[in-house]
Amino acid sequence: MERIIITDVSPRDGLQNQAMQVSTRAKLRLIQLLNEAGVQSIEATSFVSPKAVPQMADAAELLRQVNDVLPGLAASVLVPNLKGLERAREAGAKEIAVVLSATETMNLKNINMSLAQAVAASEDTLREACRHGLRTRAYVAVAFECPFEGRPPLDRVLDLSDRMRQAGADQIVIADTIGAASPAGVKERMTALTDAVPVEQLAIHLHDTRGMAVANAWAALEAGVRRFDASAGGIGGCPFAPGAAGNLASEDLVLMAEHSGFATGIDLDRLMAAVDFAEAELQRPLGGRSSAWLRRQREKRQLNR
Repeated sequence: MERIIITDVSPRDGLQNQAMQVSTRAKLRLIQLLNEAGVQSIEATSFVSPKAVPQMADAAELLRQVNDVLPGLAASVLVPNLKGLERAREAGAKEIAVVLSATETMNLKNINMSLAQAVAASEDTLREACRHGLRTRAYVAVAFECPFEGRPPLDRVLDLSDRMRQAGADQIVIADTIGAASPAGVKERMTALTDAVPVEQLAIHLHDTRGMAVANAWAALEAGVRRFDASAGGIGGCPFAPGAAGNLASEDLVLMAEHSGFATGIDLDRLMAAVDFAEAELQRPLGGRSSAWLRRQREKRQLNR
């Protein structure tokens, strides 16, 4: 059975925009529960300015605890620049990610840089990370649609992806940051991207703003993509991108993939336990489109034991 690789981004992308401050202890427990469910790749935190994203102020302490408790986990951390990279290295990061937006305005809004400046900063950060032997990911954000400039030219997305690969990114993550992509657009862009980046290095990051995240994931599968970002319970939303709703829910992706002949290595009951924990911590309902059904199935199995 062919396998897909899922990076659960709920501890970072999921929590970064939550109004309620989540404790380091709770973040660590969420990561533990995800790993117990079989998730081997988790985006744990972000070494951005605590003033800009207060939820990530405990990044160094959380990463140290993750490395102590789960030394075998592929835990990645987002770094905005060389300064963030240095902080991440000091905390014991083994895998980092940079974020480059595909439009001028989004870079200005997100990191106060022009597109050219953001490209240079991302390249410098990737090269320095590679020099220290770290694994690397590079997001190309708003690759399908930007809230300020609309649809970025495909040629630009291809060029930026190739530049990040040449700078040393092990994975290129194409992000539908505001959830505006359609299955046809996903298949078109991801198929074209396989000419610029080896398909085994390509990943996709989807949001469910328009209810098409699972359909978009299927379109990416048809284009040959086997690496996906998703978030337990669909938690998420970029604080700098108006209209960005929650992420593709990990449970929806796992259910769709495993009912379509793909292996994920993730146990859905245990994954839902992680969703239940996050729901209790955030004190609001969470879950993807399949979560109510998954919970009913779990209850039936428990009653029949």
